[in-house]
Amino acid sequence: MSAILDRSIGSTPASSSEPQPLAVPHVLKGQLKTGSEVLHRSRDLGQGFTTPALDLDEAVWLRNKPGPAFDTPMAEIIDFLVELGARLNLQNPLMREALEGMVQVSTLDRRILSNCYEDMGHMFTREVLEAEITQSLGSVAVIDGWQATGHAGVPARLRAFPGRIVHIMAGNSPMVAGLSVMRGALSKSVNLLKMASNDLFTPTAILRTMAQIDATHPVTRSFSAVYWKGGDASVESVLFRPQYFDKLVAWGGEGAIRHALKYVGPGFELIAFDPKVSVSMIGREAFDGECSEASLAELARRGAADVLSFDQDACNASRYQFVEGTIEQVDRYAQQLALALGHDVRYGAGQGAPTPPEIREQVDALRNLDPIYAVFGGYDGRGLVVRSDEPVDFHPTCKTVNVVQVESLREALKHITVATQTVGVWPPSRKRLLRDGLACAGVQRIVTLGEVNVHGAVGGKPHDASFPIHRFMRWISEEGAEA
Repeated sequence: MSAILDRSIGSTPASSSEPQPLAVPHVLKGQLKTGSEVLHRSRDLGQGFTTPALDLDEAVWLRNKPGPAFDTPMAEIIDFLVELGARLNLQNPLMREALEGMVQVSTLDRRILSNCYEDMGHMFTREVLEAEITQSLGSVAVIDGWQATGHAGVPARLRAFPGRIVHIMAGNSPMVAGLSVMRGALSKSVNLLKMASNDLFTPTAILRTMAQIDATHPVTRSFSAVYWKGGDASVESVLFRPQYFDKLVAWGGEGAIRHALKYVGPGFELIAFDPKVSVSMIGREAFDGECSEASLAELARRGAADVLSFDQDACNASRYQFVEGTIEQVDRYAQQLALALGHDVRYGAGQGAPTPPEIREQVDALRNLDPIYAVFGGYDGRGLVVRSDEPVDFHPTCKTVNVVQVESLREALKHITVATQTVGVWPPSRKRLLRDGLACAGVQRIVTLGEVNVHGAVGGKPHDASFPIHRFMRWISEEGAEA
């Protein structure tokens, strides 16, 4: 071990004059670490919090021996994860404690956070876990040992070998922590979770629950969760090296991804889950027949459900909705959508934060350009909809939607890029007609309108156009006769 690791790293010494900050523990290789040596401040709400000093020696697994779970049978890992999933709900005191901490550092409404914690266990059901393995790797055999293969008469053996992974976590949803733990465990990797300042409690709550089940289990000992201020070179220049880790899984904005890229080199790979924008497409069939206000309101509720994905803070939240029809028809839908945005839904608040000033200023200017633009709703956080014939220049957020009137949904394809993640389509029959064009343009997921959060990126489905567990592995071949 290099002598450079033989030290503790922190951001700011804690001061006794500060108001009492939140205490944020670390978990290192399954062991709880408490302390208040270092004072930090959360990004979104400016909440003070303290952590133990970070000993970098404890944060790495040396390459002179395999990780704890490298040779653990997958059946045993799945059994352990199923038991873990049964405890990932608000009956668990650790999850309740995480919820109380999260409401002090996250911009998400308490009800949304509560629903996340109640739903998290679903991604640890046996059906989901087995689908993740078979869809990502083809079979359990290739990760449990060396699988015979060969080509042109030359015998060979193949193994999906576990990796050594640093995860730069996103804090826009507690589900990110659940996904990261599930994928890291199924890949048998050793995993260092770098917590986000807007989710300081979910990762450690999950890992502490694992320790309660079995503190000596190989999966428990394969995880650490710690915090340092993102971009701290005194930490990252030491940890982000191929002698300790193979892969850097980074969730974050463009700045975070570009920062992570400077550490990429031979033997150290970046797997990026970077920010995306999602849209909706609604065909003229929505206005066929009588098209009563009741039927249009039901359609608008579907559209709003996709907008309100984690209060429009998630990548799969719809921000632009392309609607075929006349201006009069599209305005009827836009008006119903503005009303639907104020309704109570599972992953969106009835009333969120007020419209940001920069959006409000631009919308005020657009009001003067009627009928080219039309505005529905208000600035109070219940929902704001701007109808136009081209996408607006600003980035719709805080329950703001840009409804774009088009003559044909194929016109909307010119606005689709590789930064477009999910497209919700109505009616469902239009998906088959649009899917190849959407895929060519760069879209990664196509769903029926209103079902963005129904299935999610688990159960063997790709995430950002790839299978994460497949990418987490190191694919090793051993060739030639064995005798």
